[in-house]
Amino acid sequence: MSGQGGRVVAITVNGSKVERTAEPRLLLSDFLRHELGLTGTHVGCEHGVCGACTVLLDGEAVRSCLLFAVQADGHAVETVEGLATNGDLHPLQAAFHETHALQCGFCTPGFLMTLVPFLREHPAPSEREIREALSGNLCRCTGYKNIVDAVALAAREAGAPASAAASKGGAAESGRTRARRGAA
Repeated sequence: MSGQGGRVVAITVNGSKVERTAEPRLLLSDFLRHELGLTGTHVGCEHGVCGACTVLLDGEAVRSCLLFAVQADGHAVETVEGLATNGDLHPLQAAFHETHALQCGFCTPGFLMTLVPFLREHPAPSEREIREALSGNLCRCTGYKNIVDAVALAAREAGAPASAAASKGGAAESGRTRARRGAA
């Protein structure tokens, strides 16, 4: 994008440095989607309420619809496209798949990008902590139970000891186990 008020923005996105000219009013979400083609960052409410646009800025979850691209100049941004490594799903993505934690998938990138730093800071979360972490993201399809299950599974498979809440069944049980029981 070029124009009279444009400014060169240099951002490290998913480990690669990119430079583009951006208008000062261009949102980071639009910069990622339209300038860089990273369409995994979804735009839902454009008010920071739904969480679909969540990305990591210097490792912290932020709403990209509330930031201008110029505010990210000189910083590192991670999007959902950067989670997989060499074609292998990130453990959290794999847990979402295993527990059927998505339906339409629109909200999934925002949940994933919210939960990556959450699990880094809370390696053995209780169900209550998981639900609190999820409270800033909206999903209209799943009812959240399978998302909670996915987070507990990812924490467990990362080697964290099961928390008291997760070890009682519910959140710690994988989709495969429920399917074997016939309760999936």
